[in-house]
Amino acid sequence: SDLLCFVPVGRCKAEWRPNNSPKLMDLLDDTVPGIGTYEDFNTIDWVREKSKDRDRHREIANKSKQSTVALLFSISDAFSGWLLMLLIGLMSGALAGGIDIAAHWMTDLKEGVCLNGFWFNHEHCCWASNETTFQERDKCPQWKSWAELMVGVSEGPGLYVVNYFMYVCWALLFAFLAVILVRAFAPYACGSGIPEIKTILSGFIIRGYLGKWTLIIKTITLVLAVSSGLSLGKEGPLVHVACCCANILCHFFTKYRRNEAKKREVLSAASAVGVSVAFGAPIGGVLFSLEEVSYYFPLKTLWRSFFAALVAAFTLRSINPFGNSRLVLFYVEFHTPWHLLELIPFVLLGIFGGLWGAFFIRANIAWCRLRKNTSLGHYPVLEVVVVTLLTALLAFPIEYTKMSSSELISELFNDCGLLDSSKLCGYTSNSGSTSGSVNATAANGLGARLAGPGLYTAMWQLALALVLKMVFTVVTFGMKVPSGLFIPSMAVGAIAGRLLGVCMEQLAIRHHERDIFRGWCSPGADCITPGLYAMVGAAACLGGVTRMTVSLVVIMFELTGGLEYIVPLMAAAMTSKWVADALGRESIYEAHIRLNGYPFLEAKEEFRHKTLATDVMRPRRGDPPVSVLTESGMTVEEVERLIADTTYSGFPVVISQQSPRLVGFVLRRDLVISLENARRHQEGVVSMSPILFTECDPPMSPSAPPAVKLRSILDLSPFTVTVHTAMEIVVDIFRKLGLRQCLVIQNGRLLGIITKKDILKHMAQMANRDPDSILFN
Repeated sequence: SDLLCFVPVGRCKAEWRPNNSPKLMDLLDDTVPGIGTYEDFNTIDWVREKSKDRDRHREIANKSKQSTVALLFSISDAFSGWLLMLLIGLMSGALAGGIDIAAHWMTDLKEGVCLNGFWFNHEHCCWASNETTFQERDKCPQWKSWAELMVGVSEGPGLYVVNYFMYVCWALLFAFLAVILVRAFAPYACGSGIPEIKTILSGFIIRGYLGKWTLIIKTITLVLAVSSGLSLGKEGPLVHVACCCANILCHFFTKYRRNEAKKREVLSAASAVGVSVAFGAPIGGVLFSLEEVSYYFPLKTLWRSFFAALVAAFTLRSINPFGNSRLVLFYVEFHTPWHLLELIPFVLLGIFGGLWGAFFIRANIAWCRLRKNTSLGHYPVLEVVVVTLLTALLAFPIEYTKMSSSELISELFNDCGLLDSSKLCGYTSNSGSTSGSVNATAANGLGARLAGPGLYTAMWQLALALVLKMVFTVVTFGMKVPSGLFIPSMAVGAIAGRLLGVCMEQLAIRHHERDIFRGWCSPGADCITPGLYAMVGAAACLGGVTRMTVSLVVIMFELTGGLEYIVPLMAAAMTSKWVADALGRESIYEAHIRLNGYPFLEAKEEFRHKTLATDVMRPRRGDPPVSVLTESGMTVEEVERLIADTTYSGFPVVISQQSPRLVGFVLRRDLVISLENARRHQEGVVSMSPILFTECDPPMSPSAPPAVKLRSILDLSPFTVTVHTAMEIVVDIFRKLGLRQCLVIQNGRLLGIITKKDILKHMAQMANRDPDSILFN
């Protein structure tokens, strides 16, 4: 009330506008280019952006009643969001299909080439062959290994040595090309992209991260990185690719190009599209966007995300990259029901997934910090080449590490049939055994599922593969190539699950007469499905690393098409999250956000400290007073000097230095652009021209230079708190409204300012972390 009554002499009162509240910022009619935009590594003002959008909607609605043309424009404006979603779905689905086909072909290129056409991968090459048998469906005359082509040998040690050498050479070539392209053309194309997308969706600006060069290089290098055999996946980077498509397409639609908040709604939908094409799971993609990456997710974004994910999945299905009418490589169907007591091993897999998630996050962050703080970070190309060399050398001798991670997961999920030739299906009847228990088992018709030599060989190879996958995944994630985490984490869990599943199966078969296993086994049917354990283990390990729950279960359900397995998946996912949260609250993405120092306020993290706004605001006691602009009385030269002497992103505007009562807040970028525009286009503006933020002109001398009026760029309703406001409330305000800054006042007088960076530093300090780890403004 003091502020309303305080009207100094010589100053005119603001006009009263009946039934018309003043706009937050009058930017719709602004002709100055650059006003209302943001500099790189700055946070957007959500409140201002939403206000701009409301004003735009109001203007369009008012004009639509005046003419038919305006009405048609209003309809096209409402339809433009759906058209944009359609284009994003089509573009992302087409790119994902191309990436799948190219990665499959280049992965097989490490082992050989098709004589019918070099563009055929191994599977497609042998489809047309009449000499292919079911047991040896991977062998056909049209497909030649490198040893057969170069040396002419088809068996013996020479074949193995030449193929080993060529496998390593191709892997090194692919990885080297990937890291060189990333370094030379698009440094932002490395990594998963999800931590940065989470930060961008929270309102942070990272120019170029979703640009056309990033899209082109990420698409090419993603194929190269996956084909190199490194322990990484394409699923996380596909979210980045979909968001790049969305950002580029937004430039063709004015309402999204000019409004950063609206653009982030589109990017939220694009995140859903990325997961939809990565897993063939449109519903899981929408839930992933809602649960994991989105900061602001209104109901209309939910509908549009669903539509875009549907279009993307349909596009991918039309391309049919795997030739089996499925959207993913490891689609499986199980037919054996699970038993209630199997929940115990499913929970054990959940515990393993939580332990693996906590271990992986700590080990990977320690390795990334070592890379960041030592000379290792200065040689990214050498690091990628060395890791690729070690991965290829150790992966080739073991069947389950030599194949791609997607093929491995498909193999582990598979339910053994009568005609399966995999070692994992190496069962025997053991009819010649002298063991009474085994003979009894065989007599009951269950002997066909007893483990044979092939299965024992597969078990120790899987155990070795598990160790190698864990080590290489820790080292690989975060290197300067596109690297996803979903598939490697699922592979670790699938291996552990298959091992446990086979153990449970053999236990049930050999002791089927025990009360605990009675009724599990029946002649001619499987007692237990080891592939189901692999699926549950994959979900548990992925949940332990990413801390997803609902979206994870839906994604796994869409992958397998089995409604009856939702309960085992839920049990494993929840157990995994509880165990991992007990050992560390952050997911891998949040850990990388903190490692990189991005200004991200995590909604899940509670602020439990009893501090006040006065403890966090700047200036602190003993500091010089806060830099302010006055409503009138300052010249262009004085304002330009203040801008040059400070690095602040904005300045509070007060009535005068003697009476620091708050009038509003002006952004540095808007101020700089307006002053440059005034000097360039407004006649007579000189260094001594007065700067006015008032609504009406004060009396001036006829000989005085013309004033520069900047009220249009002034935010007249900045958010304010008092010095006694609890920081718990301030943090909540920043999270829920997406504020950049908040002004601290007492009785209308400006005392200080709290920025998002100040809050992050304070939270780091209260958690005994280095407050200077927040790198960006």
